[in-house]
Amino acid sequence: MKTLPLVSLAVLLLAGCSPGPAPQPTPETKPTPTYFRPDPATASTLRGAIRLSGKAPQPKPIDMSEDPACVAAHKGKAHDESLLTTHGTLENAFIYVQSGLEGKTFEVPTTPVTIDQAGCWFHPRVLGIQVDQILQIINSDPVTHNIHPMAQVNREWNHSQGPGDAPLSRHFSKPEVMIPVKCNIHSWMHAYIGVVDNPFYAVSKKDGSFEIPNLPPGTYTIAVWHETLGTQQQQVTIAPHTPATVDFTFKPK
Repeated sequence: MKTLPLVSLAVLLLAGCSPGPAPQPTPETKPTPTYFRPDPATASTLRGAIRLSGKAPQPKPIDMSEDPACVAAHKGKAHDESLLTTHGTLENAFIYVQSGLEGKTFEVPTTPVTIDQAGCWFHPRVLGIQVDQILQIINSDPVTHNIHPMAQVNREWNHSQGPGDAPLSRHFSKPEVMIPVKCNIHSWMHAYIGVVDNPFYAVSKKDGSFEIPNLPPGTYTIAVWHETLGTQQQQVTIAPHTPATVDFTFKPK
């Protein structure tokens, strides 16, 4: 009987003792988040108004002569819109729940928030959006624009968008109040985005009014931000199924 060489025998013994293929790691399944949904039987609406005490400065004219299409859109008369007031009301203030919702997670809306570049302005000038909600950017103008959110907490980005280009879609992954937005092509174009982790925010209308519906009972810090006048906070307690009111008054600077 033939005997195997010692080297061959060692190879066979090693092969027989070697472990099989390493087990593949099982993909981790992320737990489905538990979203908080206010109870319609106890939720309430917070209403209020943002007012201006004192005489507002006259809006300054804006020179758009570098772009004839922008001049035409405004018939040659464009004015700064950083402070819009009508009979003591204050438009474009951003109101939101600053604290009182800790420990609650809210579902991200599937409907995008839209910002349009029309007439060489951003519309709206002030807007709110939830974390990870889609921001859709449209250019309705016959000229090229560049949208540039100058975020500090989120990632800063900028993107040119020509006439007829498809809408852009972006999102912000962290809360940030507020993110200033500019157009790198037209220096007078400005907007502001309030990114929050809940659906309880509003922007004051032309008459200064705002409304935050479906707010669950609790004690909250309500904050308001204005582009030129700064910020204020008030504490408010929401009783079950009982509308509440909170007003803010700013003074011109």
